[in-house]
Amino acid sequence: MNVDMIVDGERFELDVEPRHTLADVLREQCGRTGTHVGCEHGVCGACTVLVDDEPVRSCLMFAVQAEGAVVRTVEGLEQDGTLHPLQQAFVDRHGLQCGFCTPGMLMTAVHLLDTHPGADRETIREEMSGNICRCTGYAGIVDAIEEAARSR
Repeated sequence: MNVDMIVDGERFELDVEPRHTLADVLREQCGRTGTHVGCEHGVCGACTVLVDDEPVRSCLMFAVQAEGAVVRTVEGLEQDGTLHPLQQAFVDRHGLQCGFCTPGMLMTAVHLLDTHPGADRETIREEMSGNICRCTGYAGIVDAIEEAARSR
């Protein structure tokens, strides 16, 4: 099937199998390998991307469902070699260790800050609760998102 979508500002006209997930197509046909596939059940959040500005578990969405959509991945955050303020906050506040969950955390947090610009720690924890991290204990992640919220 033919799928036409915009990924990180770049238009893609793709021929995809109906059974392929958005995560697979982003990684294999669009070169967006920052989108990580963890559980493949939509539980861990590692594959989270923004589709038409809404967070989506790309392991659960078929690529054909993204026809005409605007998709934003972690690769679309940095601009001209400069990290997005949220990415920089993750670095500064030690919001990552192994980095596997980080792309999904960042994309969920981008949506959080877009919809709750002045989010407090309680709101951040609630909104991020669908993303699993096995390394950090979440403190650095919450600190980073809180710092990014304050700097807006």
